Amino acid sequence: MNRLAKRGSETLIEMVATDGEESNGPLYETNSTAGSELPGSSEFDKRQQSKDSIFFCDGTRRIDYVLSYVDDPKQDGDKKAERRKEFENNLLKSGLELETEDKKDSEDGRTYFIKIHAPWEVLTTYAEVLNIKMPIRENDIPAAMENPFECMFGLFRLPKEVMNPEPDYFTAPFSKQRQELFFIEDENTFFSPSVRNRIVYYILSRCPYGTEEGKKKFGIKRLLSNGTYTAAYPLHDCQYWKKSKDQNCGNERYTLYTQWARFLRFYKEQPLDLIRRYYGERIGIYFAWLGFYTEMLFFAAVVGLICFIYGLITMTGNMSSIEICDEFIGGEIIMCPLCDKNCEYWKLNSTCEASRYSHLFDNVATLFFAIFMGIWVTLFLELWKRRQARLEYEWDLVDFEEEQQQLQLRPEYEAKCTQKKKNPVTQELELERKWTLDFYGKLFLCWMAILFWISLIIASMIAVIVYRLSVYAAFASLMEDTETLQPISSLLTPQLATSVTASCLNFVIIMILNFLYEKIAVWITDMEIPRTHLEYENRLTMKMFLFQFVNYYSSCFYVAFFKGKFVGYPGAYTYMFNKWRNEECDPAGCLIELTTQLTIIMAGKQIWGNIQEAILPWVWNWWRRRRARTNSEKLYSRWEQDHALQCFGALGLFYEYLEMVIQFGFITLFVASFPLAPLLALMNNILEIRVDSWKLTTQYRRPVAAKAHSIGVWQEILNGMAVLSVVTNAFIVAFTSDMIPRLVYYYAYSTDQNSPMSGYINNSLSVFLISDFPKEPGASLGAFTTCRYRDYRYPPDHEKKYLHTMQFWHILAAKMAFIIIMEHIVFIVKFFVAWMIPDVPAEVRARIKREKFLTIQILHEYELNKLKENLCNRTDYQVEKEVIATEGKRELAQVMG
Repeated sequence: MNRLAKRGSETLIEMVATDGEESNGPLYETNSTAGSELPGSSEFDKRQQSKDSIFFCDGTRRIDYVLSYVDDPKQDGDKKAERRKEFENNLLKSGLELETEDKKDSEDGRTYFIKIHAPWEVLTTYAEVLNIKMPIRENDIPAAMENPFECMFGLFRLPKEVMNPEPDYFTAPFSKQRQELFFIEDENTFFSPSVRNRIVYYILSRCPYGTEEGKKKFGIKRLLSNGTYTAAYPLHDCQYWKKSKDQNCGNERYTLYTQWARFLRFYKEQPLDLIRRYYGERIGIYFAWLGFYTEMLFFAAVVGLICFIYGLITMTGNMSSIEICDEFIGGEIIMCPLCDKNCEYWKLNSTCEASRYSHLFDNVATLFFAIFMGIWVTLFLELWKRRQARLEYEWDLVDFEEEQQQLQLRPEYEAKCTQKKKNPVTQELELERKWTLDFYGKLFLCWMAILFWISLIIASMIAVIVYRLSVYAAFASLMEDTETLQPISSLLTPQLATSVTASCLNFVIIMILNFLYEKIAVWITDMEIPRTHLEYENRLTMKMFLFQFVNYYSSCFYVAFFKGKFVGYPGAYTYMFNKWRNEECDPAGCLIELTTQLTIIMAGKQIWGNIQEAILPWVWNWWRRRRARTNSEKLYSRWEQDHALQCFGALGLFYEYLEMVIQFGFITLFVASFPLAPLLALMNNILEIRVDSWKLTTQYRRPVAAKAHSIGVWQEILNGMAVLSVVTNAFIVAFTSDMIPRLVYYYAYSTDQNSPMSGYINNSLSVFLISDFPKEPGASLGAFTTCRYRDYRYPPDHEKKYLHTMQFWHILAAKMAFIIIMEHIVFIVKFFVAWMIPDVPAEVRARIKREKFLTIQILHEYELNKLKENLCNRTDYQVEKEVIATEGKRELAQVMG
């Protein structure tokens, strides 16, 4: 890299400003009402310009970026005007060209628009600084062999011109001194619009605008935050619903809308190359990952649906629910009250419907599906690495990580960190954060805030548990018939009513805490002053994920691993805070309640997320357009149309990743309790892809193009959740479902060879003498003296009264053995699969090596031809002079020798 690139971003403005002053001078033009006299152009009437034009008024210089502001003298108007003047002067010095649209010509009559154009000299300078790879020759490596089954997927394919909008080239980092080497047909189209807006944003984010309180201030982000400018954005190339009449417009937005963003195209593949070309690699890699994740969900959804159908088919033959529903078995078993006050004794057959539905998810197929999902997660992550490696090669991102780490410092870091230190590798002075006592105090405050919010989540979860414990009695008194000891409704029992209402309440609390913590997490990360954009996102990601992990999953962990595990027994129950009695599980197990909890939170989150992502931006944009059209006889220009849209924001993609990763946790951590979770996720993701593409194409301003070679820290989070999912599903099958107790009874305690599971319900319920209650709860109905409860304890007439039986310890040992065996089997298979599948396909590895070799060869030939050309251009006198000098040196060497 040349001298300019080595010096870094700290002196870019001054150096480019010098280049700009030596040229003919930058252009700063102001357009008033009808027309204006521009340098180098004839008189131009604005009314003749298409409203979709993306060029200056001369019709030749492309608009690469737009700034807008409202001149409001009431709110620090003079101070803001001074900032704008200084900022725009520095932009001119950096070589950019500006053109201002007067507020009289805007739709609302009060907004100024500053259009920015980056000329060729600026683009080439910063393309070299940012190490942007540009084409040098068309790729002549033979394409991979076509899939023999390609004809089967024709229905899902898009036209070739949509999937591959440009030829495949060999690329190399751009160099101003080697411009002849690059494939430059037209200077106006050599740099794509996404590359151009990326370069301009790099300048805007580092352009100074003065000093305040002795500190140098710079960057468009600060000017947006303090209200100096109201918006800063690159332009879409046309309207999304029709093509532009201007032949110089690419109409890529229209193509994306018609071929990608419409919901009726949900069965079509995504035009990833076109997405990457229009929005940049960072957004392209997100949609590539989301599409691949959705494809893999199809296989998990099919297997989960088969397991559900198996449970549906075998539901009527389930011996446990048959005995519970039997009038002479379950109808004769009197269960102990589930609370100390206002709860009655109840008959076991009152849970008939719940036990039947529980079998849908608690059967032998549950074990198979838990093991399958452990292997599926590994396949998904390993195959994604291969897909990612292929994209890195195709999108010229193989060597991007080092470039991003070294060059793209955050402007906030450059502003706040003035101390410099020599880099031992490059031997260049670099900005360094100063570790002061004040900074350590800020870090301590940050982590205390994080711990406080996590504690707040735990407190809210405890509040929901207290709600469950306190309202159960109310539901029981309202929903049970004290004369028949049966619930009034066979479908909605007190247990189910409590679970459903508690899940809904918990979901509302989750949404409220999410909204509040997002602001806190961003504030905390800003205080830490991360060095690069990558470091900033990684730190924010870990904070947000840690919070949302606890927020979303804590209630599911409670139902799965704590509810019904620390109950005690009648006469010696355990209490929370010595006041509320701990909850018991249904005689058919707690799995149905975990399924209810998971379904409500997962489905509620997906529905609310789609409303937030699609409906709210549409309503907001509609309202802004409605308010703006007060001056409709004037031109509603391209930049004004985009100004009325929503801003995607620097963290827009972060929230998309976070939403999908939380969903990934639902379908992996607790999938043993709900085999239909992958199917729900699949249907949501099919919609999610089209909703995200629709809102990005139609409802949001065009985001600034940014590079990314992977999904970043999310990959490590997914790997961690994949490992944790094996453990959680093993514990769910062992402790939450009723599978292990049934298997132990089947093989060790059954006495009926013809029907081994008959008598299981009676065996799993212990007997308690009502007279042993310290204070008899409920009302005594009939002449019964004992009641039953779910546990394995000796009866009151045994010498080990109410102590655990040997069967309890057998079941506990079987559960622990099952966990160990299942975890080892799944982990061994996972590691074997990961070892068998290389991260980079052999074909891609070979093509990378081949391209590097050919690129070096092309550069070498270029340097040789350049050297020969220089030698041929020398005069005979220069050659003769060099020959004489060479002979003189040789004679002198002989004399000295």
